[in-house]
Amino acid sequence: MISPPSSWHAYAEQASSPPPGPLPAPSRLEWTARPGVGPGVEAFGRSVRGLSLLELGCGAGRNAAHLAHEQHASVIALDSVDLQIRRAKDHYDHLRGTTYVTCDALRFLRSGDGRFDAVYSVFGAVGLVDPEILLPAIARRLNPSRPLVFSVPHPRRAGRPSGTAHRARTDFLALPDGTRRPVVRWELDIPQWSEVLGRAGFHLREALEFDDPGNAGTPSTLLISARRFLMTGVRPERRGAASRPPSPPASR
Repeated sequence: MISPPSSWHAYAEQASSPPPGPLPAPSRLEWTARPGVGPGVEAFGRSVRGLSLLELGCGAGRNAAHLAHEQHASVIALDSVDLQIRRAKDHYDHLRGTTYVTCDALRFLRSGDGRFDAVYSVFGAVGLVDPEILLPAIARRLNPSRPLVFSVPHPRRAGRPSGTAHRARTDFLALPDGTRRPVVRWELDIPQWSEVLGRAGFHLREALEFDDPGNAGTPSTLLISARRFLMTGVRPERRGAASRPPSPPASR
């Protein structure tokens, strides 16, 4: 069960975009909807310089461009919306190390055997595809002890209750024109993510919560860093419980 492609295509059509043509690589890797908030490349927990990375849901390609240019990584960046991939190629195809592909995340993961040194998703496929199916597919393509890092809308945003790993629920994607389109999400809290990650061969390394800037104390984004087990059935010690950084100022 996945979100209707029309919702994400409609979002891409209405999203603001720079004029056509090459752009410089962004100076920072962003995990939240607010530039400059939270960690950057350090969220991977180790250097990714020169490594092979996979992005699941790249949008207009900004994060992949940053990693390729600033970290000299080799990045394959996927998105199911061809309009987003065309934009990414138009803006960043001149940078060495980026490969932008229009493809569904599960189909890509299942279609080959090549391994990656890190997999990441920023409001992308993780959380939009059944984690009991997606996470094992990621584990199969990720080198042992390497990181999976992803950010998702916080399950308690706007006072919402958490969902479950076994049941998706309908959310609504706000478009720039003020309309809303339905999307399907798996909205798990931190213990639920830890459990489903463990079943797929990962241990949860760290979880960070970021507040809604307009409503202090209400989380809006959850950032999860996990690591694939080095050996089947061997679970390294998990770091401390989830932490929340100090709330950023309302404006920057």
